Amino acid sequence: MTEPIDHSRRRFLGATALTLAAAELLGSGMARAASGDASFETVKQVEAGDLSIGYAELGDAGHPAVILLHGWPYDIHSFAAVAPRLVAEGYRVIVPHLRGYGTTRFLSEKTLRNGEPAALATDVIALMDALKLEKAVLGGFDWGARTANIVAALWPDRVKAMVSVSGYLIGNREAGKHPLPPKAELSWWYQFYFATERGREGYEKNRREFSRLIWELASPQWKFDDATFARSAAAFDNPDHVEIVIHNYRWRLGLAAGEAQYEALEARLDAGPAIAVPTITMEGDANGAPHPDPQAYAKKFTGKYQHRLISGGIGHNLPQEAPQDFAQAIIDADRL
Repeated sequence: MTEPIDHSRRRFLGATALTLAAAELLGSGMARAASGDASFETVKQVEAGDLSIGYAELGDAGHPAVILLHGWPYDIHSFAAVAPRLVAEGYRVIVPHLRGYGTTRFLSEKTLRNGEPAALATDVIALMDALKLEKAVLGGFDWGARTANIVAALWPDRVKAMVSVSGYLIGNREAGKHPLPPKAELSWWYQFYFATERGREGYEKNRREFSRLIWELASPQWKFDDATFARSAAAFDNPDHVEIVIHNYRWRLGLAAGEAQYEALEARLDAGPAIAVPTITMEGDANGAPHPDPQAYAKKFTGKYQHRLISGGIGHNLPQEAPQDFAQAIIDADRL
């Protein structure tokens, strides 16, 4: 079913719930920004798989876990207003920096800086194992939504429910070899730019300017300020960031090899596996980034399922632009 939501009339948690969230955050030593966002000033580290993963954590360790996954070129602050709302509802919220972002680091200099989808999904399983989480609700957008999709498809026993912005994003390598209509190809301009050495050098030199341009194109009606962008852009200073981003997009075009350890997983993903865990997919009505039509992927979700269109000029970074709706979708998906 599709449920449109008017951003101008959305109602969510009242003052009491936000007060409870603030009290819990302060009790755990986490400062709160004046806007009501979590500051994420305290970032923990845990060794998980090939990485030392940096992550923000809010809420009681004994509460049901929610893992929130950001995309490119964004960071954990996409969920700064989502997290306290979920804490107020009794969740433990974990927001990791993906590989190549923030304080997440590779444990070995010899490890390939691999950005292929199966690698990112394996990172989530490794994080859950390191934190001794048997199950969690997953939520994400962009790379984070694709990663959540993959985890839900390949390890459904580890996922209680899922919220995925732009729906089903698991790709097929063979289909990716075939050209799209020119207008569709135009929307992927940066992917072709990154396929060149000029693009690699350009992103290395201008990663902040480039990322800000993507923010503006992907969310044309989002009026974010300089401080909001700068807060997230600091995550792009990660020493592996450019290499991970370039490898991700070149791998999608078949221009960069993956690793043998992920080949069996990628082969399963090529088959377009269905996702049976309870799911809510979401889309903003002003998403300027490439995204599929909801009707094209609805049948991929074979369990309890809803789709929500968020209106009011909401773009690609839906959790940060419409945090109340995203948080509510997490809560509702968990109750499907």
